[in-house]
Amino acid sequence: MTKPTLVFSLIFCLATNFVKAQTKYTDAEIATKTDKLIKQMTLQEKVGMIHGNSSFTSAGVPRLGIPEFVMSDGPHGVRLEHGRTYDTQKGVNDAGTYLPTGVCLAATWNPKLGYDFGAVLGSEANYRGKDVILGPGINIIRTALNGRNFEYESEDPYLISKMAVGYIKGVQDQGISACVKHFIANNQETKRQSIDVQMSDRALHEIYLPGFKAAVTVGGVNTLMGSYNKFRGQWATQNNYLMNQILKKEWGFKGAVISDWGAVHSTDQAIWNGTDLEMGSDIDMRPNVNYGKFFMGDTVVTLVKTGKMPEYLIDEKVRRILYVMFKTDVIGGKRKAGEYNTKAHEQTALNIAEEGIVLLKNERKILPLSSSVKSIAVIGYNAERKQAMGGGSSQIKAFYEVTPLEGLKNIAGKNVKITYAQGYKIERGAVADHALIQQAADAAANADVAIVVGGWTHGYNYTDWKDNAYDAEDTDKSNMLMPFGQDELIKAVLKANPKTVVVLMGGGPIDMNQWITETPGILQAWYPGMEGGNALAKIIFGQVNPSGKLPMSFPKKLEDEPAHKLGEYPGNGVTVNYTDDIYVGYRYYDTYKVAPQFAFGHGLSYTDFKYSGLQVHTAGKKATITFNVKNTGSVAGAETAQLYVKQEKLKLPRPEKELKGFEKVFLKAGEEKKVTITLNEDAFQYYNDVKEKWVMDPGVFDFVVGSSSRDIRLTGKGSL
Repeated sequence: MTKPTLVFSLIFCLATNFVKAQTKYTDAEIATKTDKLIKQMTLQEKVGMIHGNSSFTSAGVPRLGIPEFVMSDGPHGVRLEHGRTYDTQKGVNDAGTYLPTGVCLAATWNPKLGYDFGAVLGSEANYRGKDVILGPGINIIRTALNGRNFEYESEDPYLISKMAVGYIKGVQDQGISACVKHFIANNQETKRQSIDVQMSDRALHEIYLPGFKAAVTVGGVNTLMGSYNKFRGQWATQNNYLMNQILKKEWGFKGAVISDWGAVHSTDQAIWNGTDLEMGSDIDMRPNVNYGKFFMGDTVVTLVKTGKMPEYLIDEKVRRILYVMFKTDVIGGKRKAGEYNTKAHEQTALNIAEEGIVLLKNERKILPLSSSVKSIAVIGYNAERKQAMGGGSSQIKAFYEVTPLEGLKNIAGKNVKITYAQGYKIERGAVADHALIQQAADAAANADVAIVVGGWTHGYNYTDWKDNAYDAEDTDKSNMLMPFGQDELIKAVLKANPKTVVVLMGGGPIDMNQWITETPGILQAWYPGMEGGNALAKIIFGQVNPSGKLPMSFPKKLEDEPAHKLGEYPGNGVTVNYTDDIYVGYRYYDTYKVAPQFAFGHGLSYTDFKYSGLQVHTAGKKATITFNVKNTGSVAGAETAQLYVKQEKLKLPRPEKELKGFEKVFLKAGEEKKVTITLNEDAFQYYNDVKEKWVMDPGVFDFVVGSSSRDIRLTGKGSL
């Protein structure tokens, strides 16, 4: 063989192997392969695959080449090793990329960043040897008190759908399965493991299901996690209506349903009603769990052997798990190597934080800080507090985490003097510490500008999460009032220096009534991830123009929220009735004419945007809406133009308007772009619970374009 021929052969061989490694089996091929494997499996081997054999794995069948199925918590980073994996992975580097939390991602209103977010998770999960990343969390934000809102994305099902699909595709394009959660109605943590949620069919179909439907039918998500709560009298994880009728039959879901950890309560109901994999935990001081005693464990073997349960039910569950394993090359393929905490991943974390932080208020143009500012008093415990290890199951061992104080020091430069005062203590039940407040006021008085970094908190670690966290799994807030005496702190700082900016950390709104009128600048920073401090500082100093928009309404006070005003929270301990129905978030505020503190979709910029030229074209059951957005200011910026739809004559009550489209437009100073949004029939439908189906009533529709749900710039009409 000549040298050129040898080189060609090597290239051909490498190319062939590469193509083979990237080839995915068709569904038909997967069905053939899974059937062949199932026929070779014993009943005990099958049952071993449908329940956990450690806190984050289920059993494989080594003799048939089926490995364990390995999961990891997200939803904004691959969780540190714990449980059995901690013992088997000693020495592994489990400190990785800490991405901004889900609510910060949603505040970007940028589906492309959703994809980038998911791609980082998928890549790092691959590197760490995981098969499934347990995210995204997409439960509707129904009440500001829910401790898990920081993981979730929005009060609006359309925004959730757009962001979740990007996230899922980003994860799964890396060869890792996403697991959308928690299906369904896990909208509070109080009594989450016992509460029975009751809601109307309209609320279910119009508000609480669309994000999950998009995850399945558009995102093609491979796995789905059931929730802890009951739904209409039956546990959600083993709920025939939810799992069998809606998810698997109506939506055609082909993947595996995974229970939340400890969410299965009955062998019969789990097996018959759609649970495919029962998971539980060997942590929390329970290292000797007998996994065979799970509901979907040894009991199933006995029931099948005694003829009390058909084996085909078990086969179906194994078939679904194998489908996911084949689809992601857990079996029979070459997995991607993945990357871990690369510079590119860190940059993605920074990009999301920069686009997700929301400028709520900016009077007298206090932001960005001018070059004349030579001294800054940074005040508040959250300025130096790291948040990654808080929050419960979403805790991340961050490779590093830039705090707001560190970020300000990084970006300010040598010509700006930065002093720090703690201001308050983070301790459950703590009240104002007057000595700390006086120190903070003195620091503010001696600085050109004061920046108070406060709000909610996650907790440092597992113990602190249980004791002091306000944004965390398994706990809800008791009210919206600022904890730790922060109201008194902010008022004292404002009195000492009116040039004060308040930065709020946390998963959602907080009561600002005691100081909002006097405060010229307010930023909502959420939990912005490992690069959050740098992103925040870049916005404060004007290196980045803020473009985040609220993915939820901020009420003036808790009593204004629909779940508390029209609905029911937290229920009577047994049942919670969603009598707020379809009027969640802005749907309530706009329909019932209640002014929020900050509206859904609100977010300011350092530049100004002009909307013009609205045109509405309708044809059949579709509409195309076009308009122009121009940056009329002197700096580049991004504006999220939001399209809301309202039908003028109604057969059944409907909200004042509903979000049906949006586009984030990036514009240089003076630049103008044309925005085109096309709406299909589903944008005009509502769920008719009398007819038990989605319907569209012909008529005149209003097309409302705004910078938020309350900042309306253009209106038009069209008949369909």
